[in-house]
Amino acid sequence: MVQTSNNVAVVPQLRHFHASAVCCKVQSGRYKITQRRDRPLTYEMANPPHFIAHRKSWNSWDTTSLLDGQRAAETSLEDVFIRRFMIGTWHDLFCSEIIIKRQHNLIRIAGILRQGIPSRKMYFLIGYTEELLANWLQCPVKLELQTTDKKEDVIFKYI
Repeated sequence: MVQTSNNVAVVPQLRHFHASAVCCKVQSGRYKITQRRDRPLTYEMANPPHFIAHRKSWNSWDTTSLLDGQRAAETSLEDVFIRRFMIGTWHDLFCSEIIIKRQHNLIRIAGILRQGIPSRKMYFLIGYTEELLANWLQCPVKLELQTTDKKEDVIFKYI
């Protein structure tokens, strides 16, 4: 301790030695293992982010992220809008991630759905979604949907 003119004891600043482990590991996109290992993961969720382009693919395919790409911000905003519109229109039916592929002027939207509604209603929703998105985005939109009996069919593993 250091005494000052006012008789106040001042503790000098010291650097302390920390014996704990370094906490700079990457944690986003990884799922925590539960004690009972009962959390279901799809194949998309089971692969960590560093396996993108090795074991899994990107959820949005476009060329705006290239050098001198045009409309990068608008494309990202449109992708968010498409995903929210799809989740709202196909409420509680998607079993997988929504994949958006842009090829020239065409937008292709892919995903796996649960067979929770009659086929007649599903065909109506496909036409409804394609027509509304085509009018809003001013380019042709094509849905490429696959169906499964129940959500458990797309589970890859439990953690």
